[in-house]
Amino acid sequence: MIQDNMRKPTADGVAQALKSIQSIPLAPTPLLPVEINGVRAHVKCENLQPIGAFKIRGAWWRLNNLESDHAVAVSSGNHAQGVAWAAKRLGMKATIVMPRDAPEVKLANTRALGAEVVLYERPGEDRDAVAAKLIEERGGTLVHAFGDPWVMEGQGTAGLEAAEQLGRKPSRFVVCCGGGGLAVGLGLACPDAAIHVVEPEGWDMVGQAMRAGELVRVSETPPKTICDALQPDVTKQLNLDMLMGRAEPGVTVTDKDVRTAQRWAFANLRMVVEPGGAAALAAALAGKVPVDEDTVIMITGGNADPKRFADTIAGD
Repeated sequence: MIQDNMRKPTADGVAQALKSIQSIPLAPTPLLPVEINGVRAHVKCENLQPIGAFKIRGAWWRLNNLESDHAVAVSSGNHAQGVAWAAKRLGMKATIVMPRDAPEVKLANTRALGAEVVLYERPGEDRDAVAAKLIEERGGTLVHAFGDPWVMEGQGTAGLEAAEQLGRKPSRFVVCCGGGGLAVGLGLACPDAAIHVVEPEGWDMVGQAMRAGELVRVSETPPKTICDALQPDVTKQLNLDMLMGRAEPGVTVTDKDVRTAQRWAFANLRMVVEPGGAAALAAALAGKVPVDEDTVIMITGGNADPKRFADTIAGD
């Protein structure tokens, strides 16, 4: 259960985060009508954020509430860019622990934003231990990609935007899920909406945890997935507690499902969507989640490796 002394993310925090984001200003991302298997729905295009992913929301709100001037983060790329972007704008230092096999475009973009990148081996090294050692040696504050309450609140601002753009309460959100921070935030922003979390096969740490009622770690020999942004070893207790009884049972998608969604987005929306950012769309197209005219499907990132994306679009 959530410890009594642990700050909990709140709906009011989401509202305050939105005011902060609007003051930058960070323009709302488009909410586009689409037809999914003959049913009208909507997609929220977070791949069109300045850093190409929704992570900019949580990073901005967290760094605005950070007590130190040095943010340390662990990320495969999108949270890294969000923290680096916010730190640069706020005149803060950012150090990001990233896997050596992260897409080169994400590594390059993070460095270009002025952050120091510290690499670790995935699998093999404990990324949280690497970050903890850095903080012990250099100081700074950990900005967790999905287990931080301010980050959750910041991510939830996408839900408030979507509801305003839709002009009514969304019936459900279909959410790409790594550790569950976005799912928690959307649930707080739109308490009447169903929350469907979508994860890669074999990496459904949130879905498995909700079914078990306790944290579940990835297996020692996890399957490969093209969704590099959705590969946490385990979610956090705070996330699980916030999602239990709130989110719908999780679903998983295959690499084939995801590639189909990437091609669909390119052909129908003229958009580049990275694999992890296409997971929710993949679940909707595959009929793994219900869809209606008030459904909002989250497209969460567009930082695709150029060659791999070209191969996917070509059908390779």
